[in-house]
Amino acid sequence: MQSPSPQLLRALRTSLSTPLCLSSPRMSSICSPTSTTRFTSLPPRRLNSSAIRPARIVPRSHSHKPASHDRGPESQEDTQTDFSNLDVLGNIPAPTTAIDACLDSGFHLNSGVKIQNGDGLLLVGGEAFRWRPWKTTESAEQGLAQARAGMINAKGQFEVDEEVWGLLSVVWPRPDILILGLGATMHPLSPETKRHINSLGIRVEIQDTRNAAAQFNLLATERGVNEVAAAMIPIGWQGRS
Repeated sequence: MQSPSPQLLRALRTSLSTPLCLSSPRMSSICSPTSTTRFTSLPPRRLNSSAIRPARIVPRSHSHKPASHDRGPESQEDTQTDFSNLDVLGNIPAPTTAIDACLDSGFHLNSGVKIQNGDGLLLVGGEAFRWRPWKTTESAEQGLAQARAGMINAKGQFEVDEEVWGLLSVVWPRPDILILGLGATMHPLSPETKRHINSLGIRVEIQDTRNAAAQFNLLATERGVNEVAAAMIPIGWQGRS
């Protein structure tokens, strides 16, 4: 085996002593074997590099009261709400059968009619009638007070004969709802009496006389007197305790 030539050995020695460099001329000083690289430590980076310090938050003082309560001149805008105009029934006249007053012994109507002497009131189709639901149960042996108390059965329910509702069976068109006022207090309606009224195609609501009168006035004004009927007993009547 022949020994390598001097030219080959010189080429190998040159390639080992020359570092791998980039072709850029700016990197020639780095790739030079005579250059020396120095590594210096960088200063620690601060999280907040801004030199502006946050201002201290000072709470607002509430000790100073306003000098006056004057809010300036009154507004002249036309968009302010007039609550009197929110009453949608304000311009609708009340029916003549509206109840103005409930007394111990009768009623006063908007038309000027007065129901007195302890009689009840039946309002149907814009007409007012004297109503005595206790008349059918009254006999010679018992007084009027006992006859009135007899409208309350042993279960504490308001129960009267079917003849009491005879006017509702002949009127046409029949009202949609009957508001029943049972004196100073409210009593439940017996199943038989309620079934008879419902058989005429009329719904019934039970209240004490004062609240029943207020509800009739509202519904009769809103829906009309042909849709709403009322049967009222004076507030002086007392049922069986």
